[in-house]
Amino acid sequence: MKTRKFLAVAVLALGFVFTSNAQKSVMVGGAAMYPNKNIIENAVNSKDHTTLVAAVKAAGLVETLQGAGPFTVFAPTNAAFDKLPKGTVESLLKPENKKTLQTILTYHVVAGKMNASDIATAIKEGKGKATLKTVSGGTLTAWMKGKDLYITDENGSKSKVTIADVNQSNGVIHVVDAVLLPKK
Repeated sequence: MKTRKFLAVAVLALGFVFTSNAQKSVMVGGAAMYPNKNIIENAVNSKDHTTLVAAVKAAGLVETLQGAGPFTVFAPTNAAFDKLPKGTVESLLKPENKKTLQTILTYHVVAGKMNASDIATAIKEGKGKATLKTVSGGTLTAWMKGKDLYITDENGSKSKVTIADVNQSNGVIHVVDAVLLPKK
């Protein structure tokens, strides 16, 4: 009898662990993003972020984004990179453009973990806009249109957050539909 009760409790506990992990993971690019994995460990599994992953590798930023952080990353999809002028991505991936690529990629990163609710609070406190300082030293402006969160870069180009709050062990990812570019 004691063994049955123990087994029943153990099965129930395991079921709870697997259920709670499944609820916390978010699907991005056809793959589950697990909150116990770091930004790179999750990003490499997203079919929608192969260009971003290739760029991070070419820029030598893999180790940084596997670090403790925490980081808030606005992660452009492959479709976002496709919106750039023809040949831009190929040019940026060349070794001689590594510094420029690093600047662009770190422009998508804010130090600290800011979930969508944190950004919304900052927008409210900023009377409709919040300025976010990027790791590259630039700024992004966050704002809302209805319930949608947008990010505007220093050139006035806007990007919509299409999937918010993809929690990672070392921060959070917000998937965006456009590449953000620092002022030239």
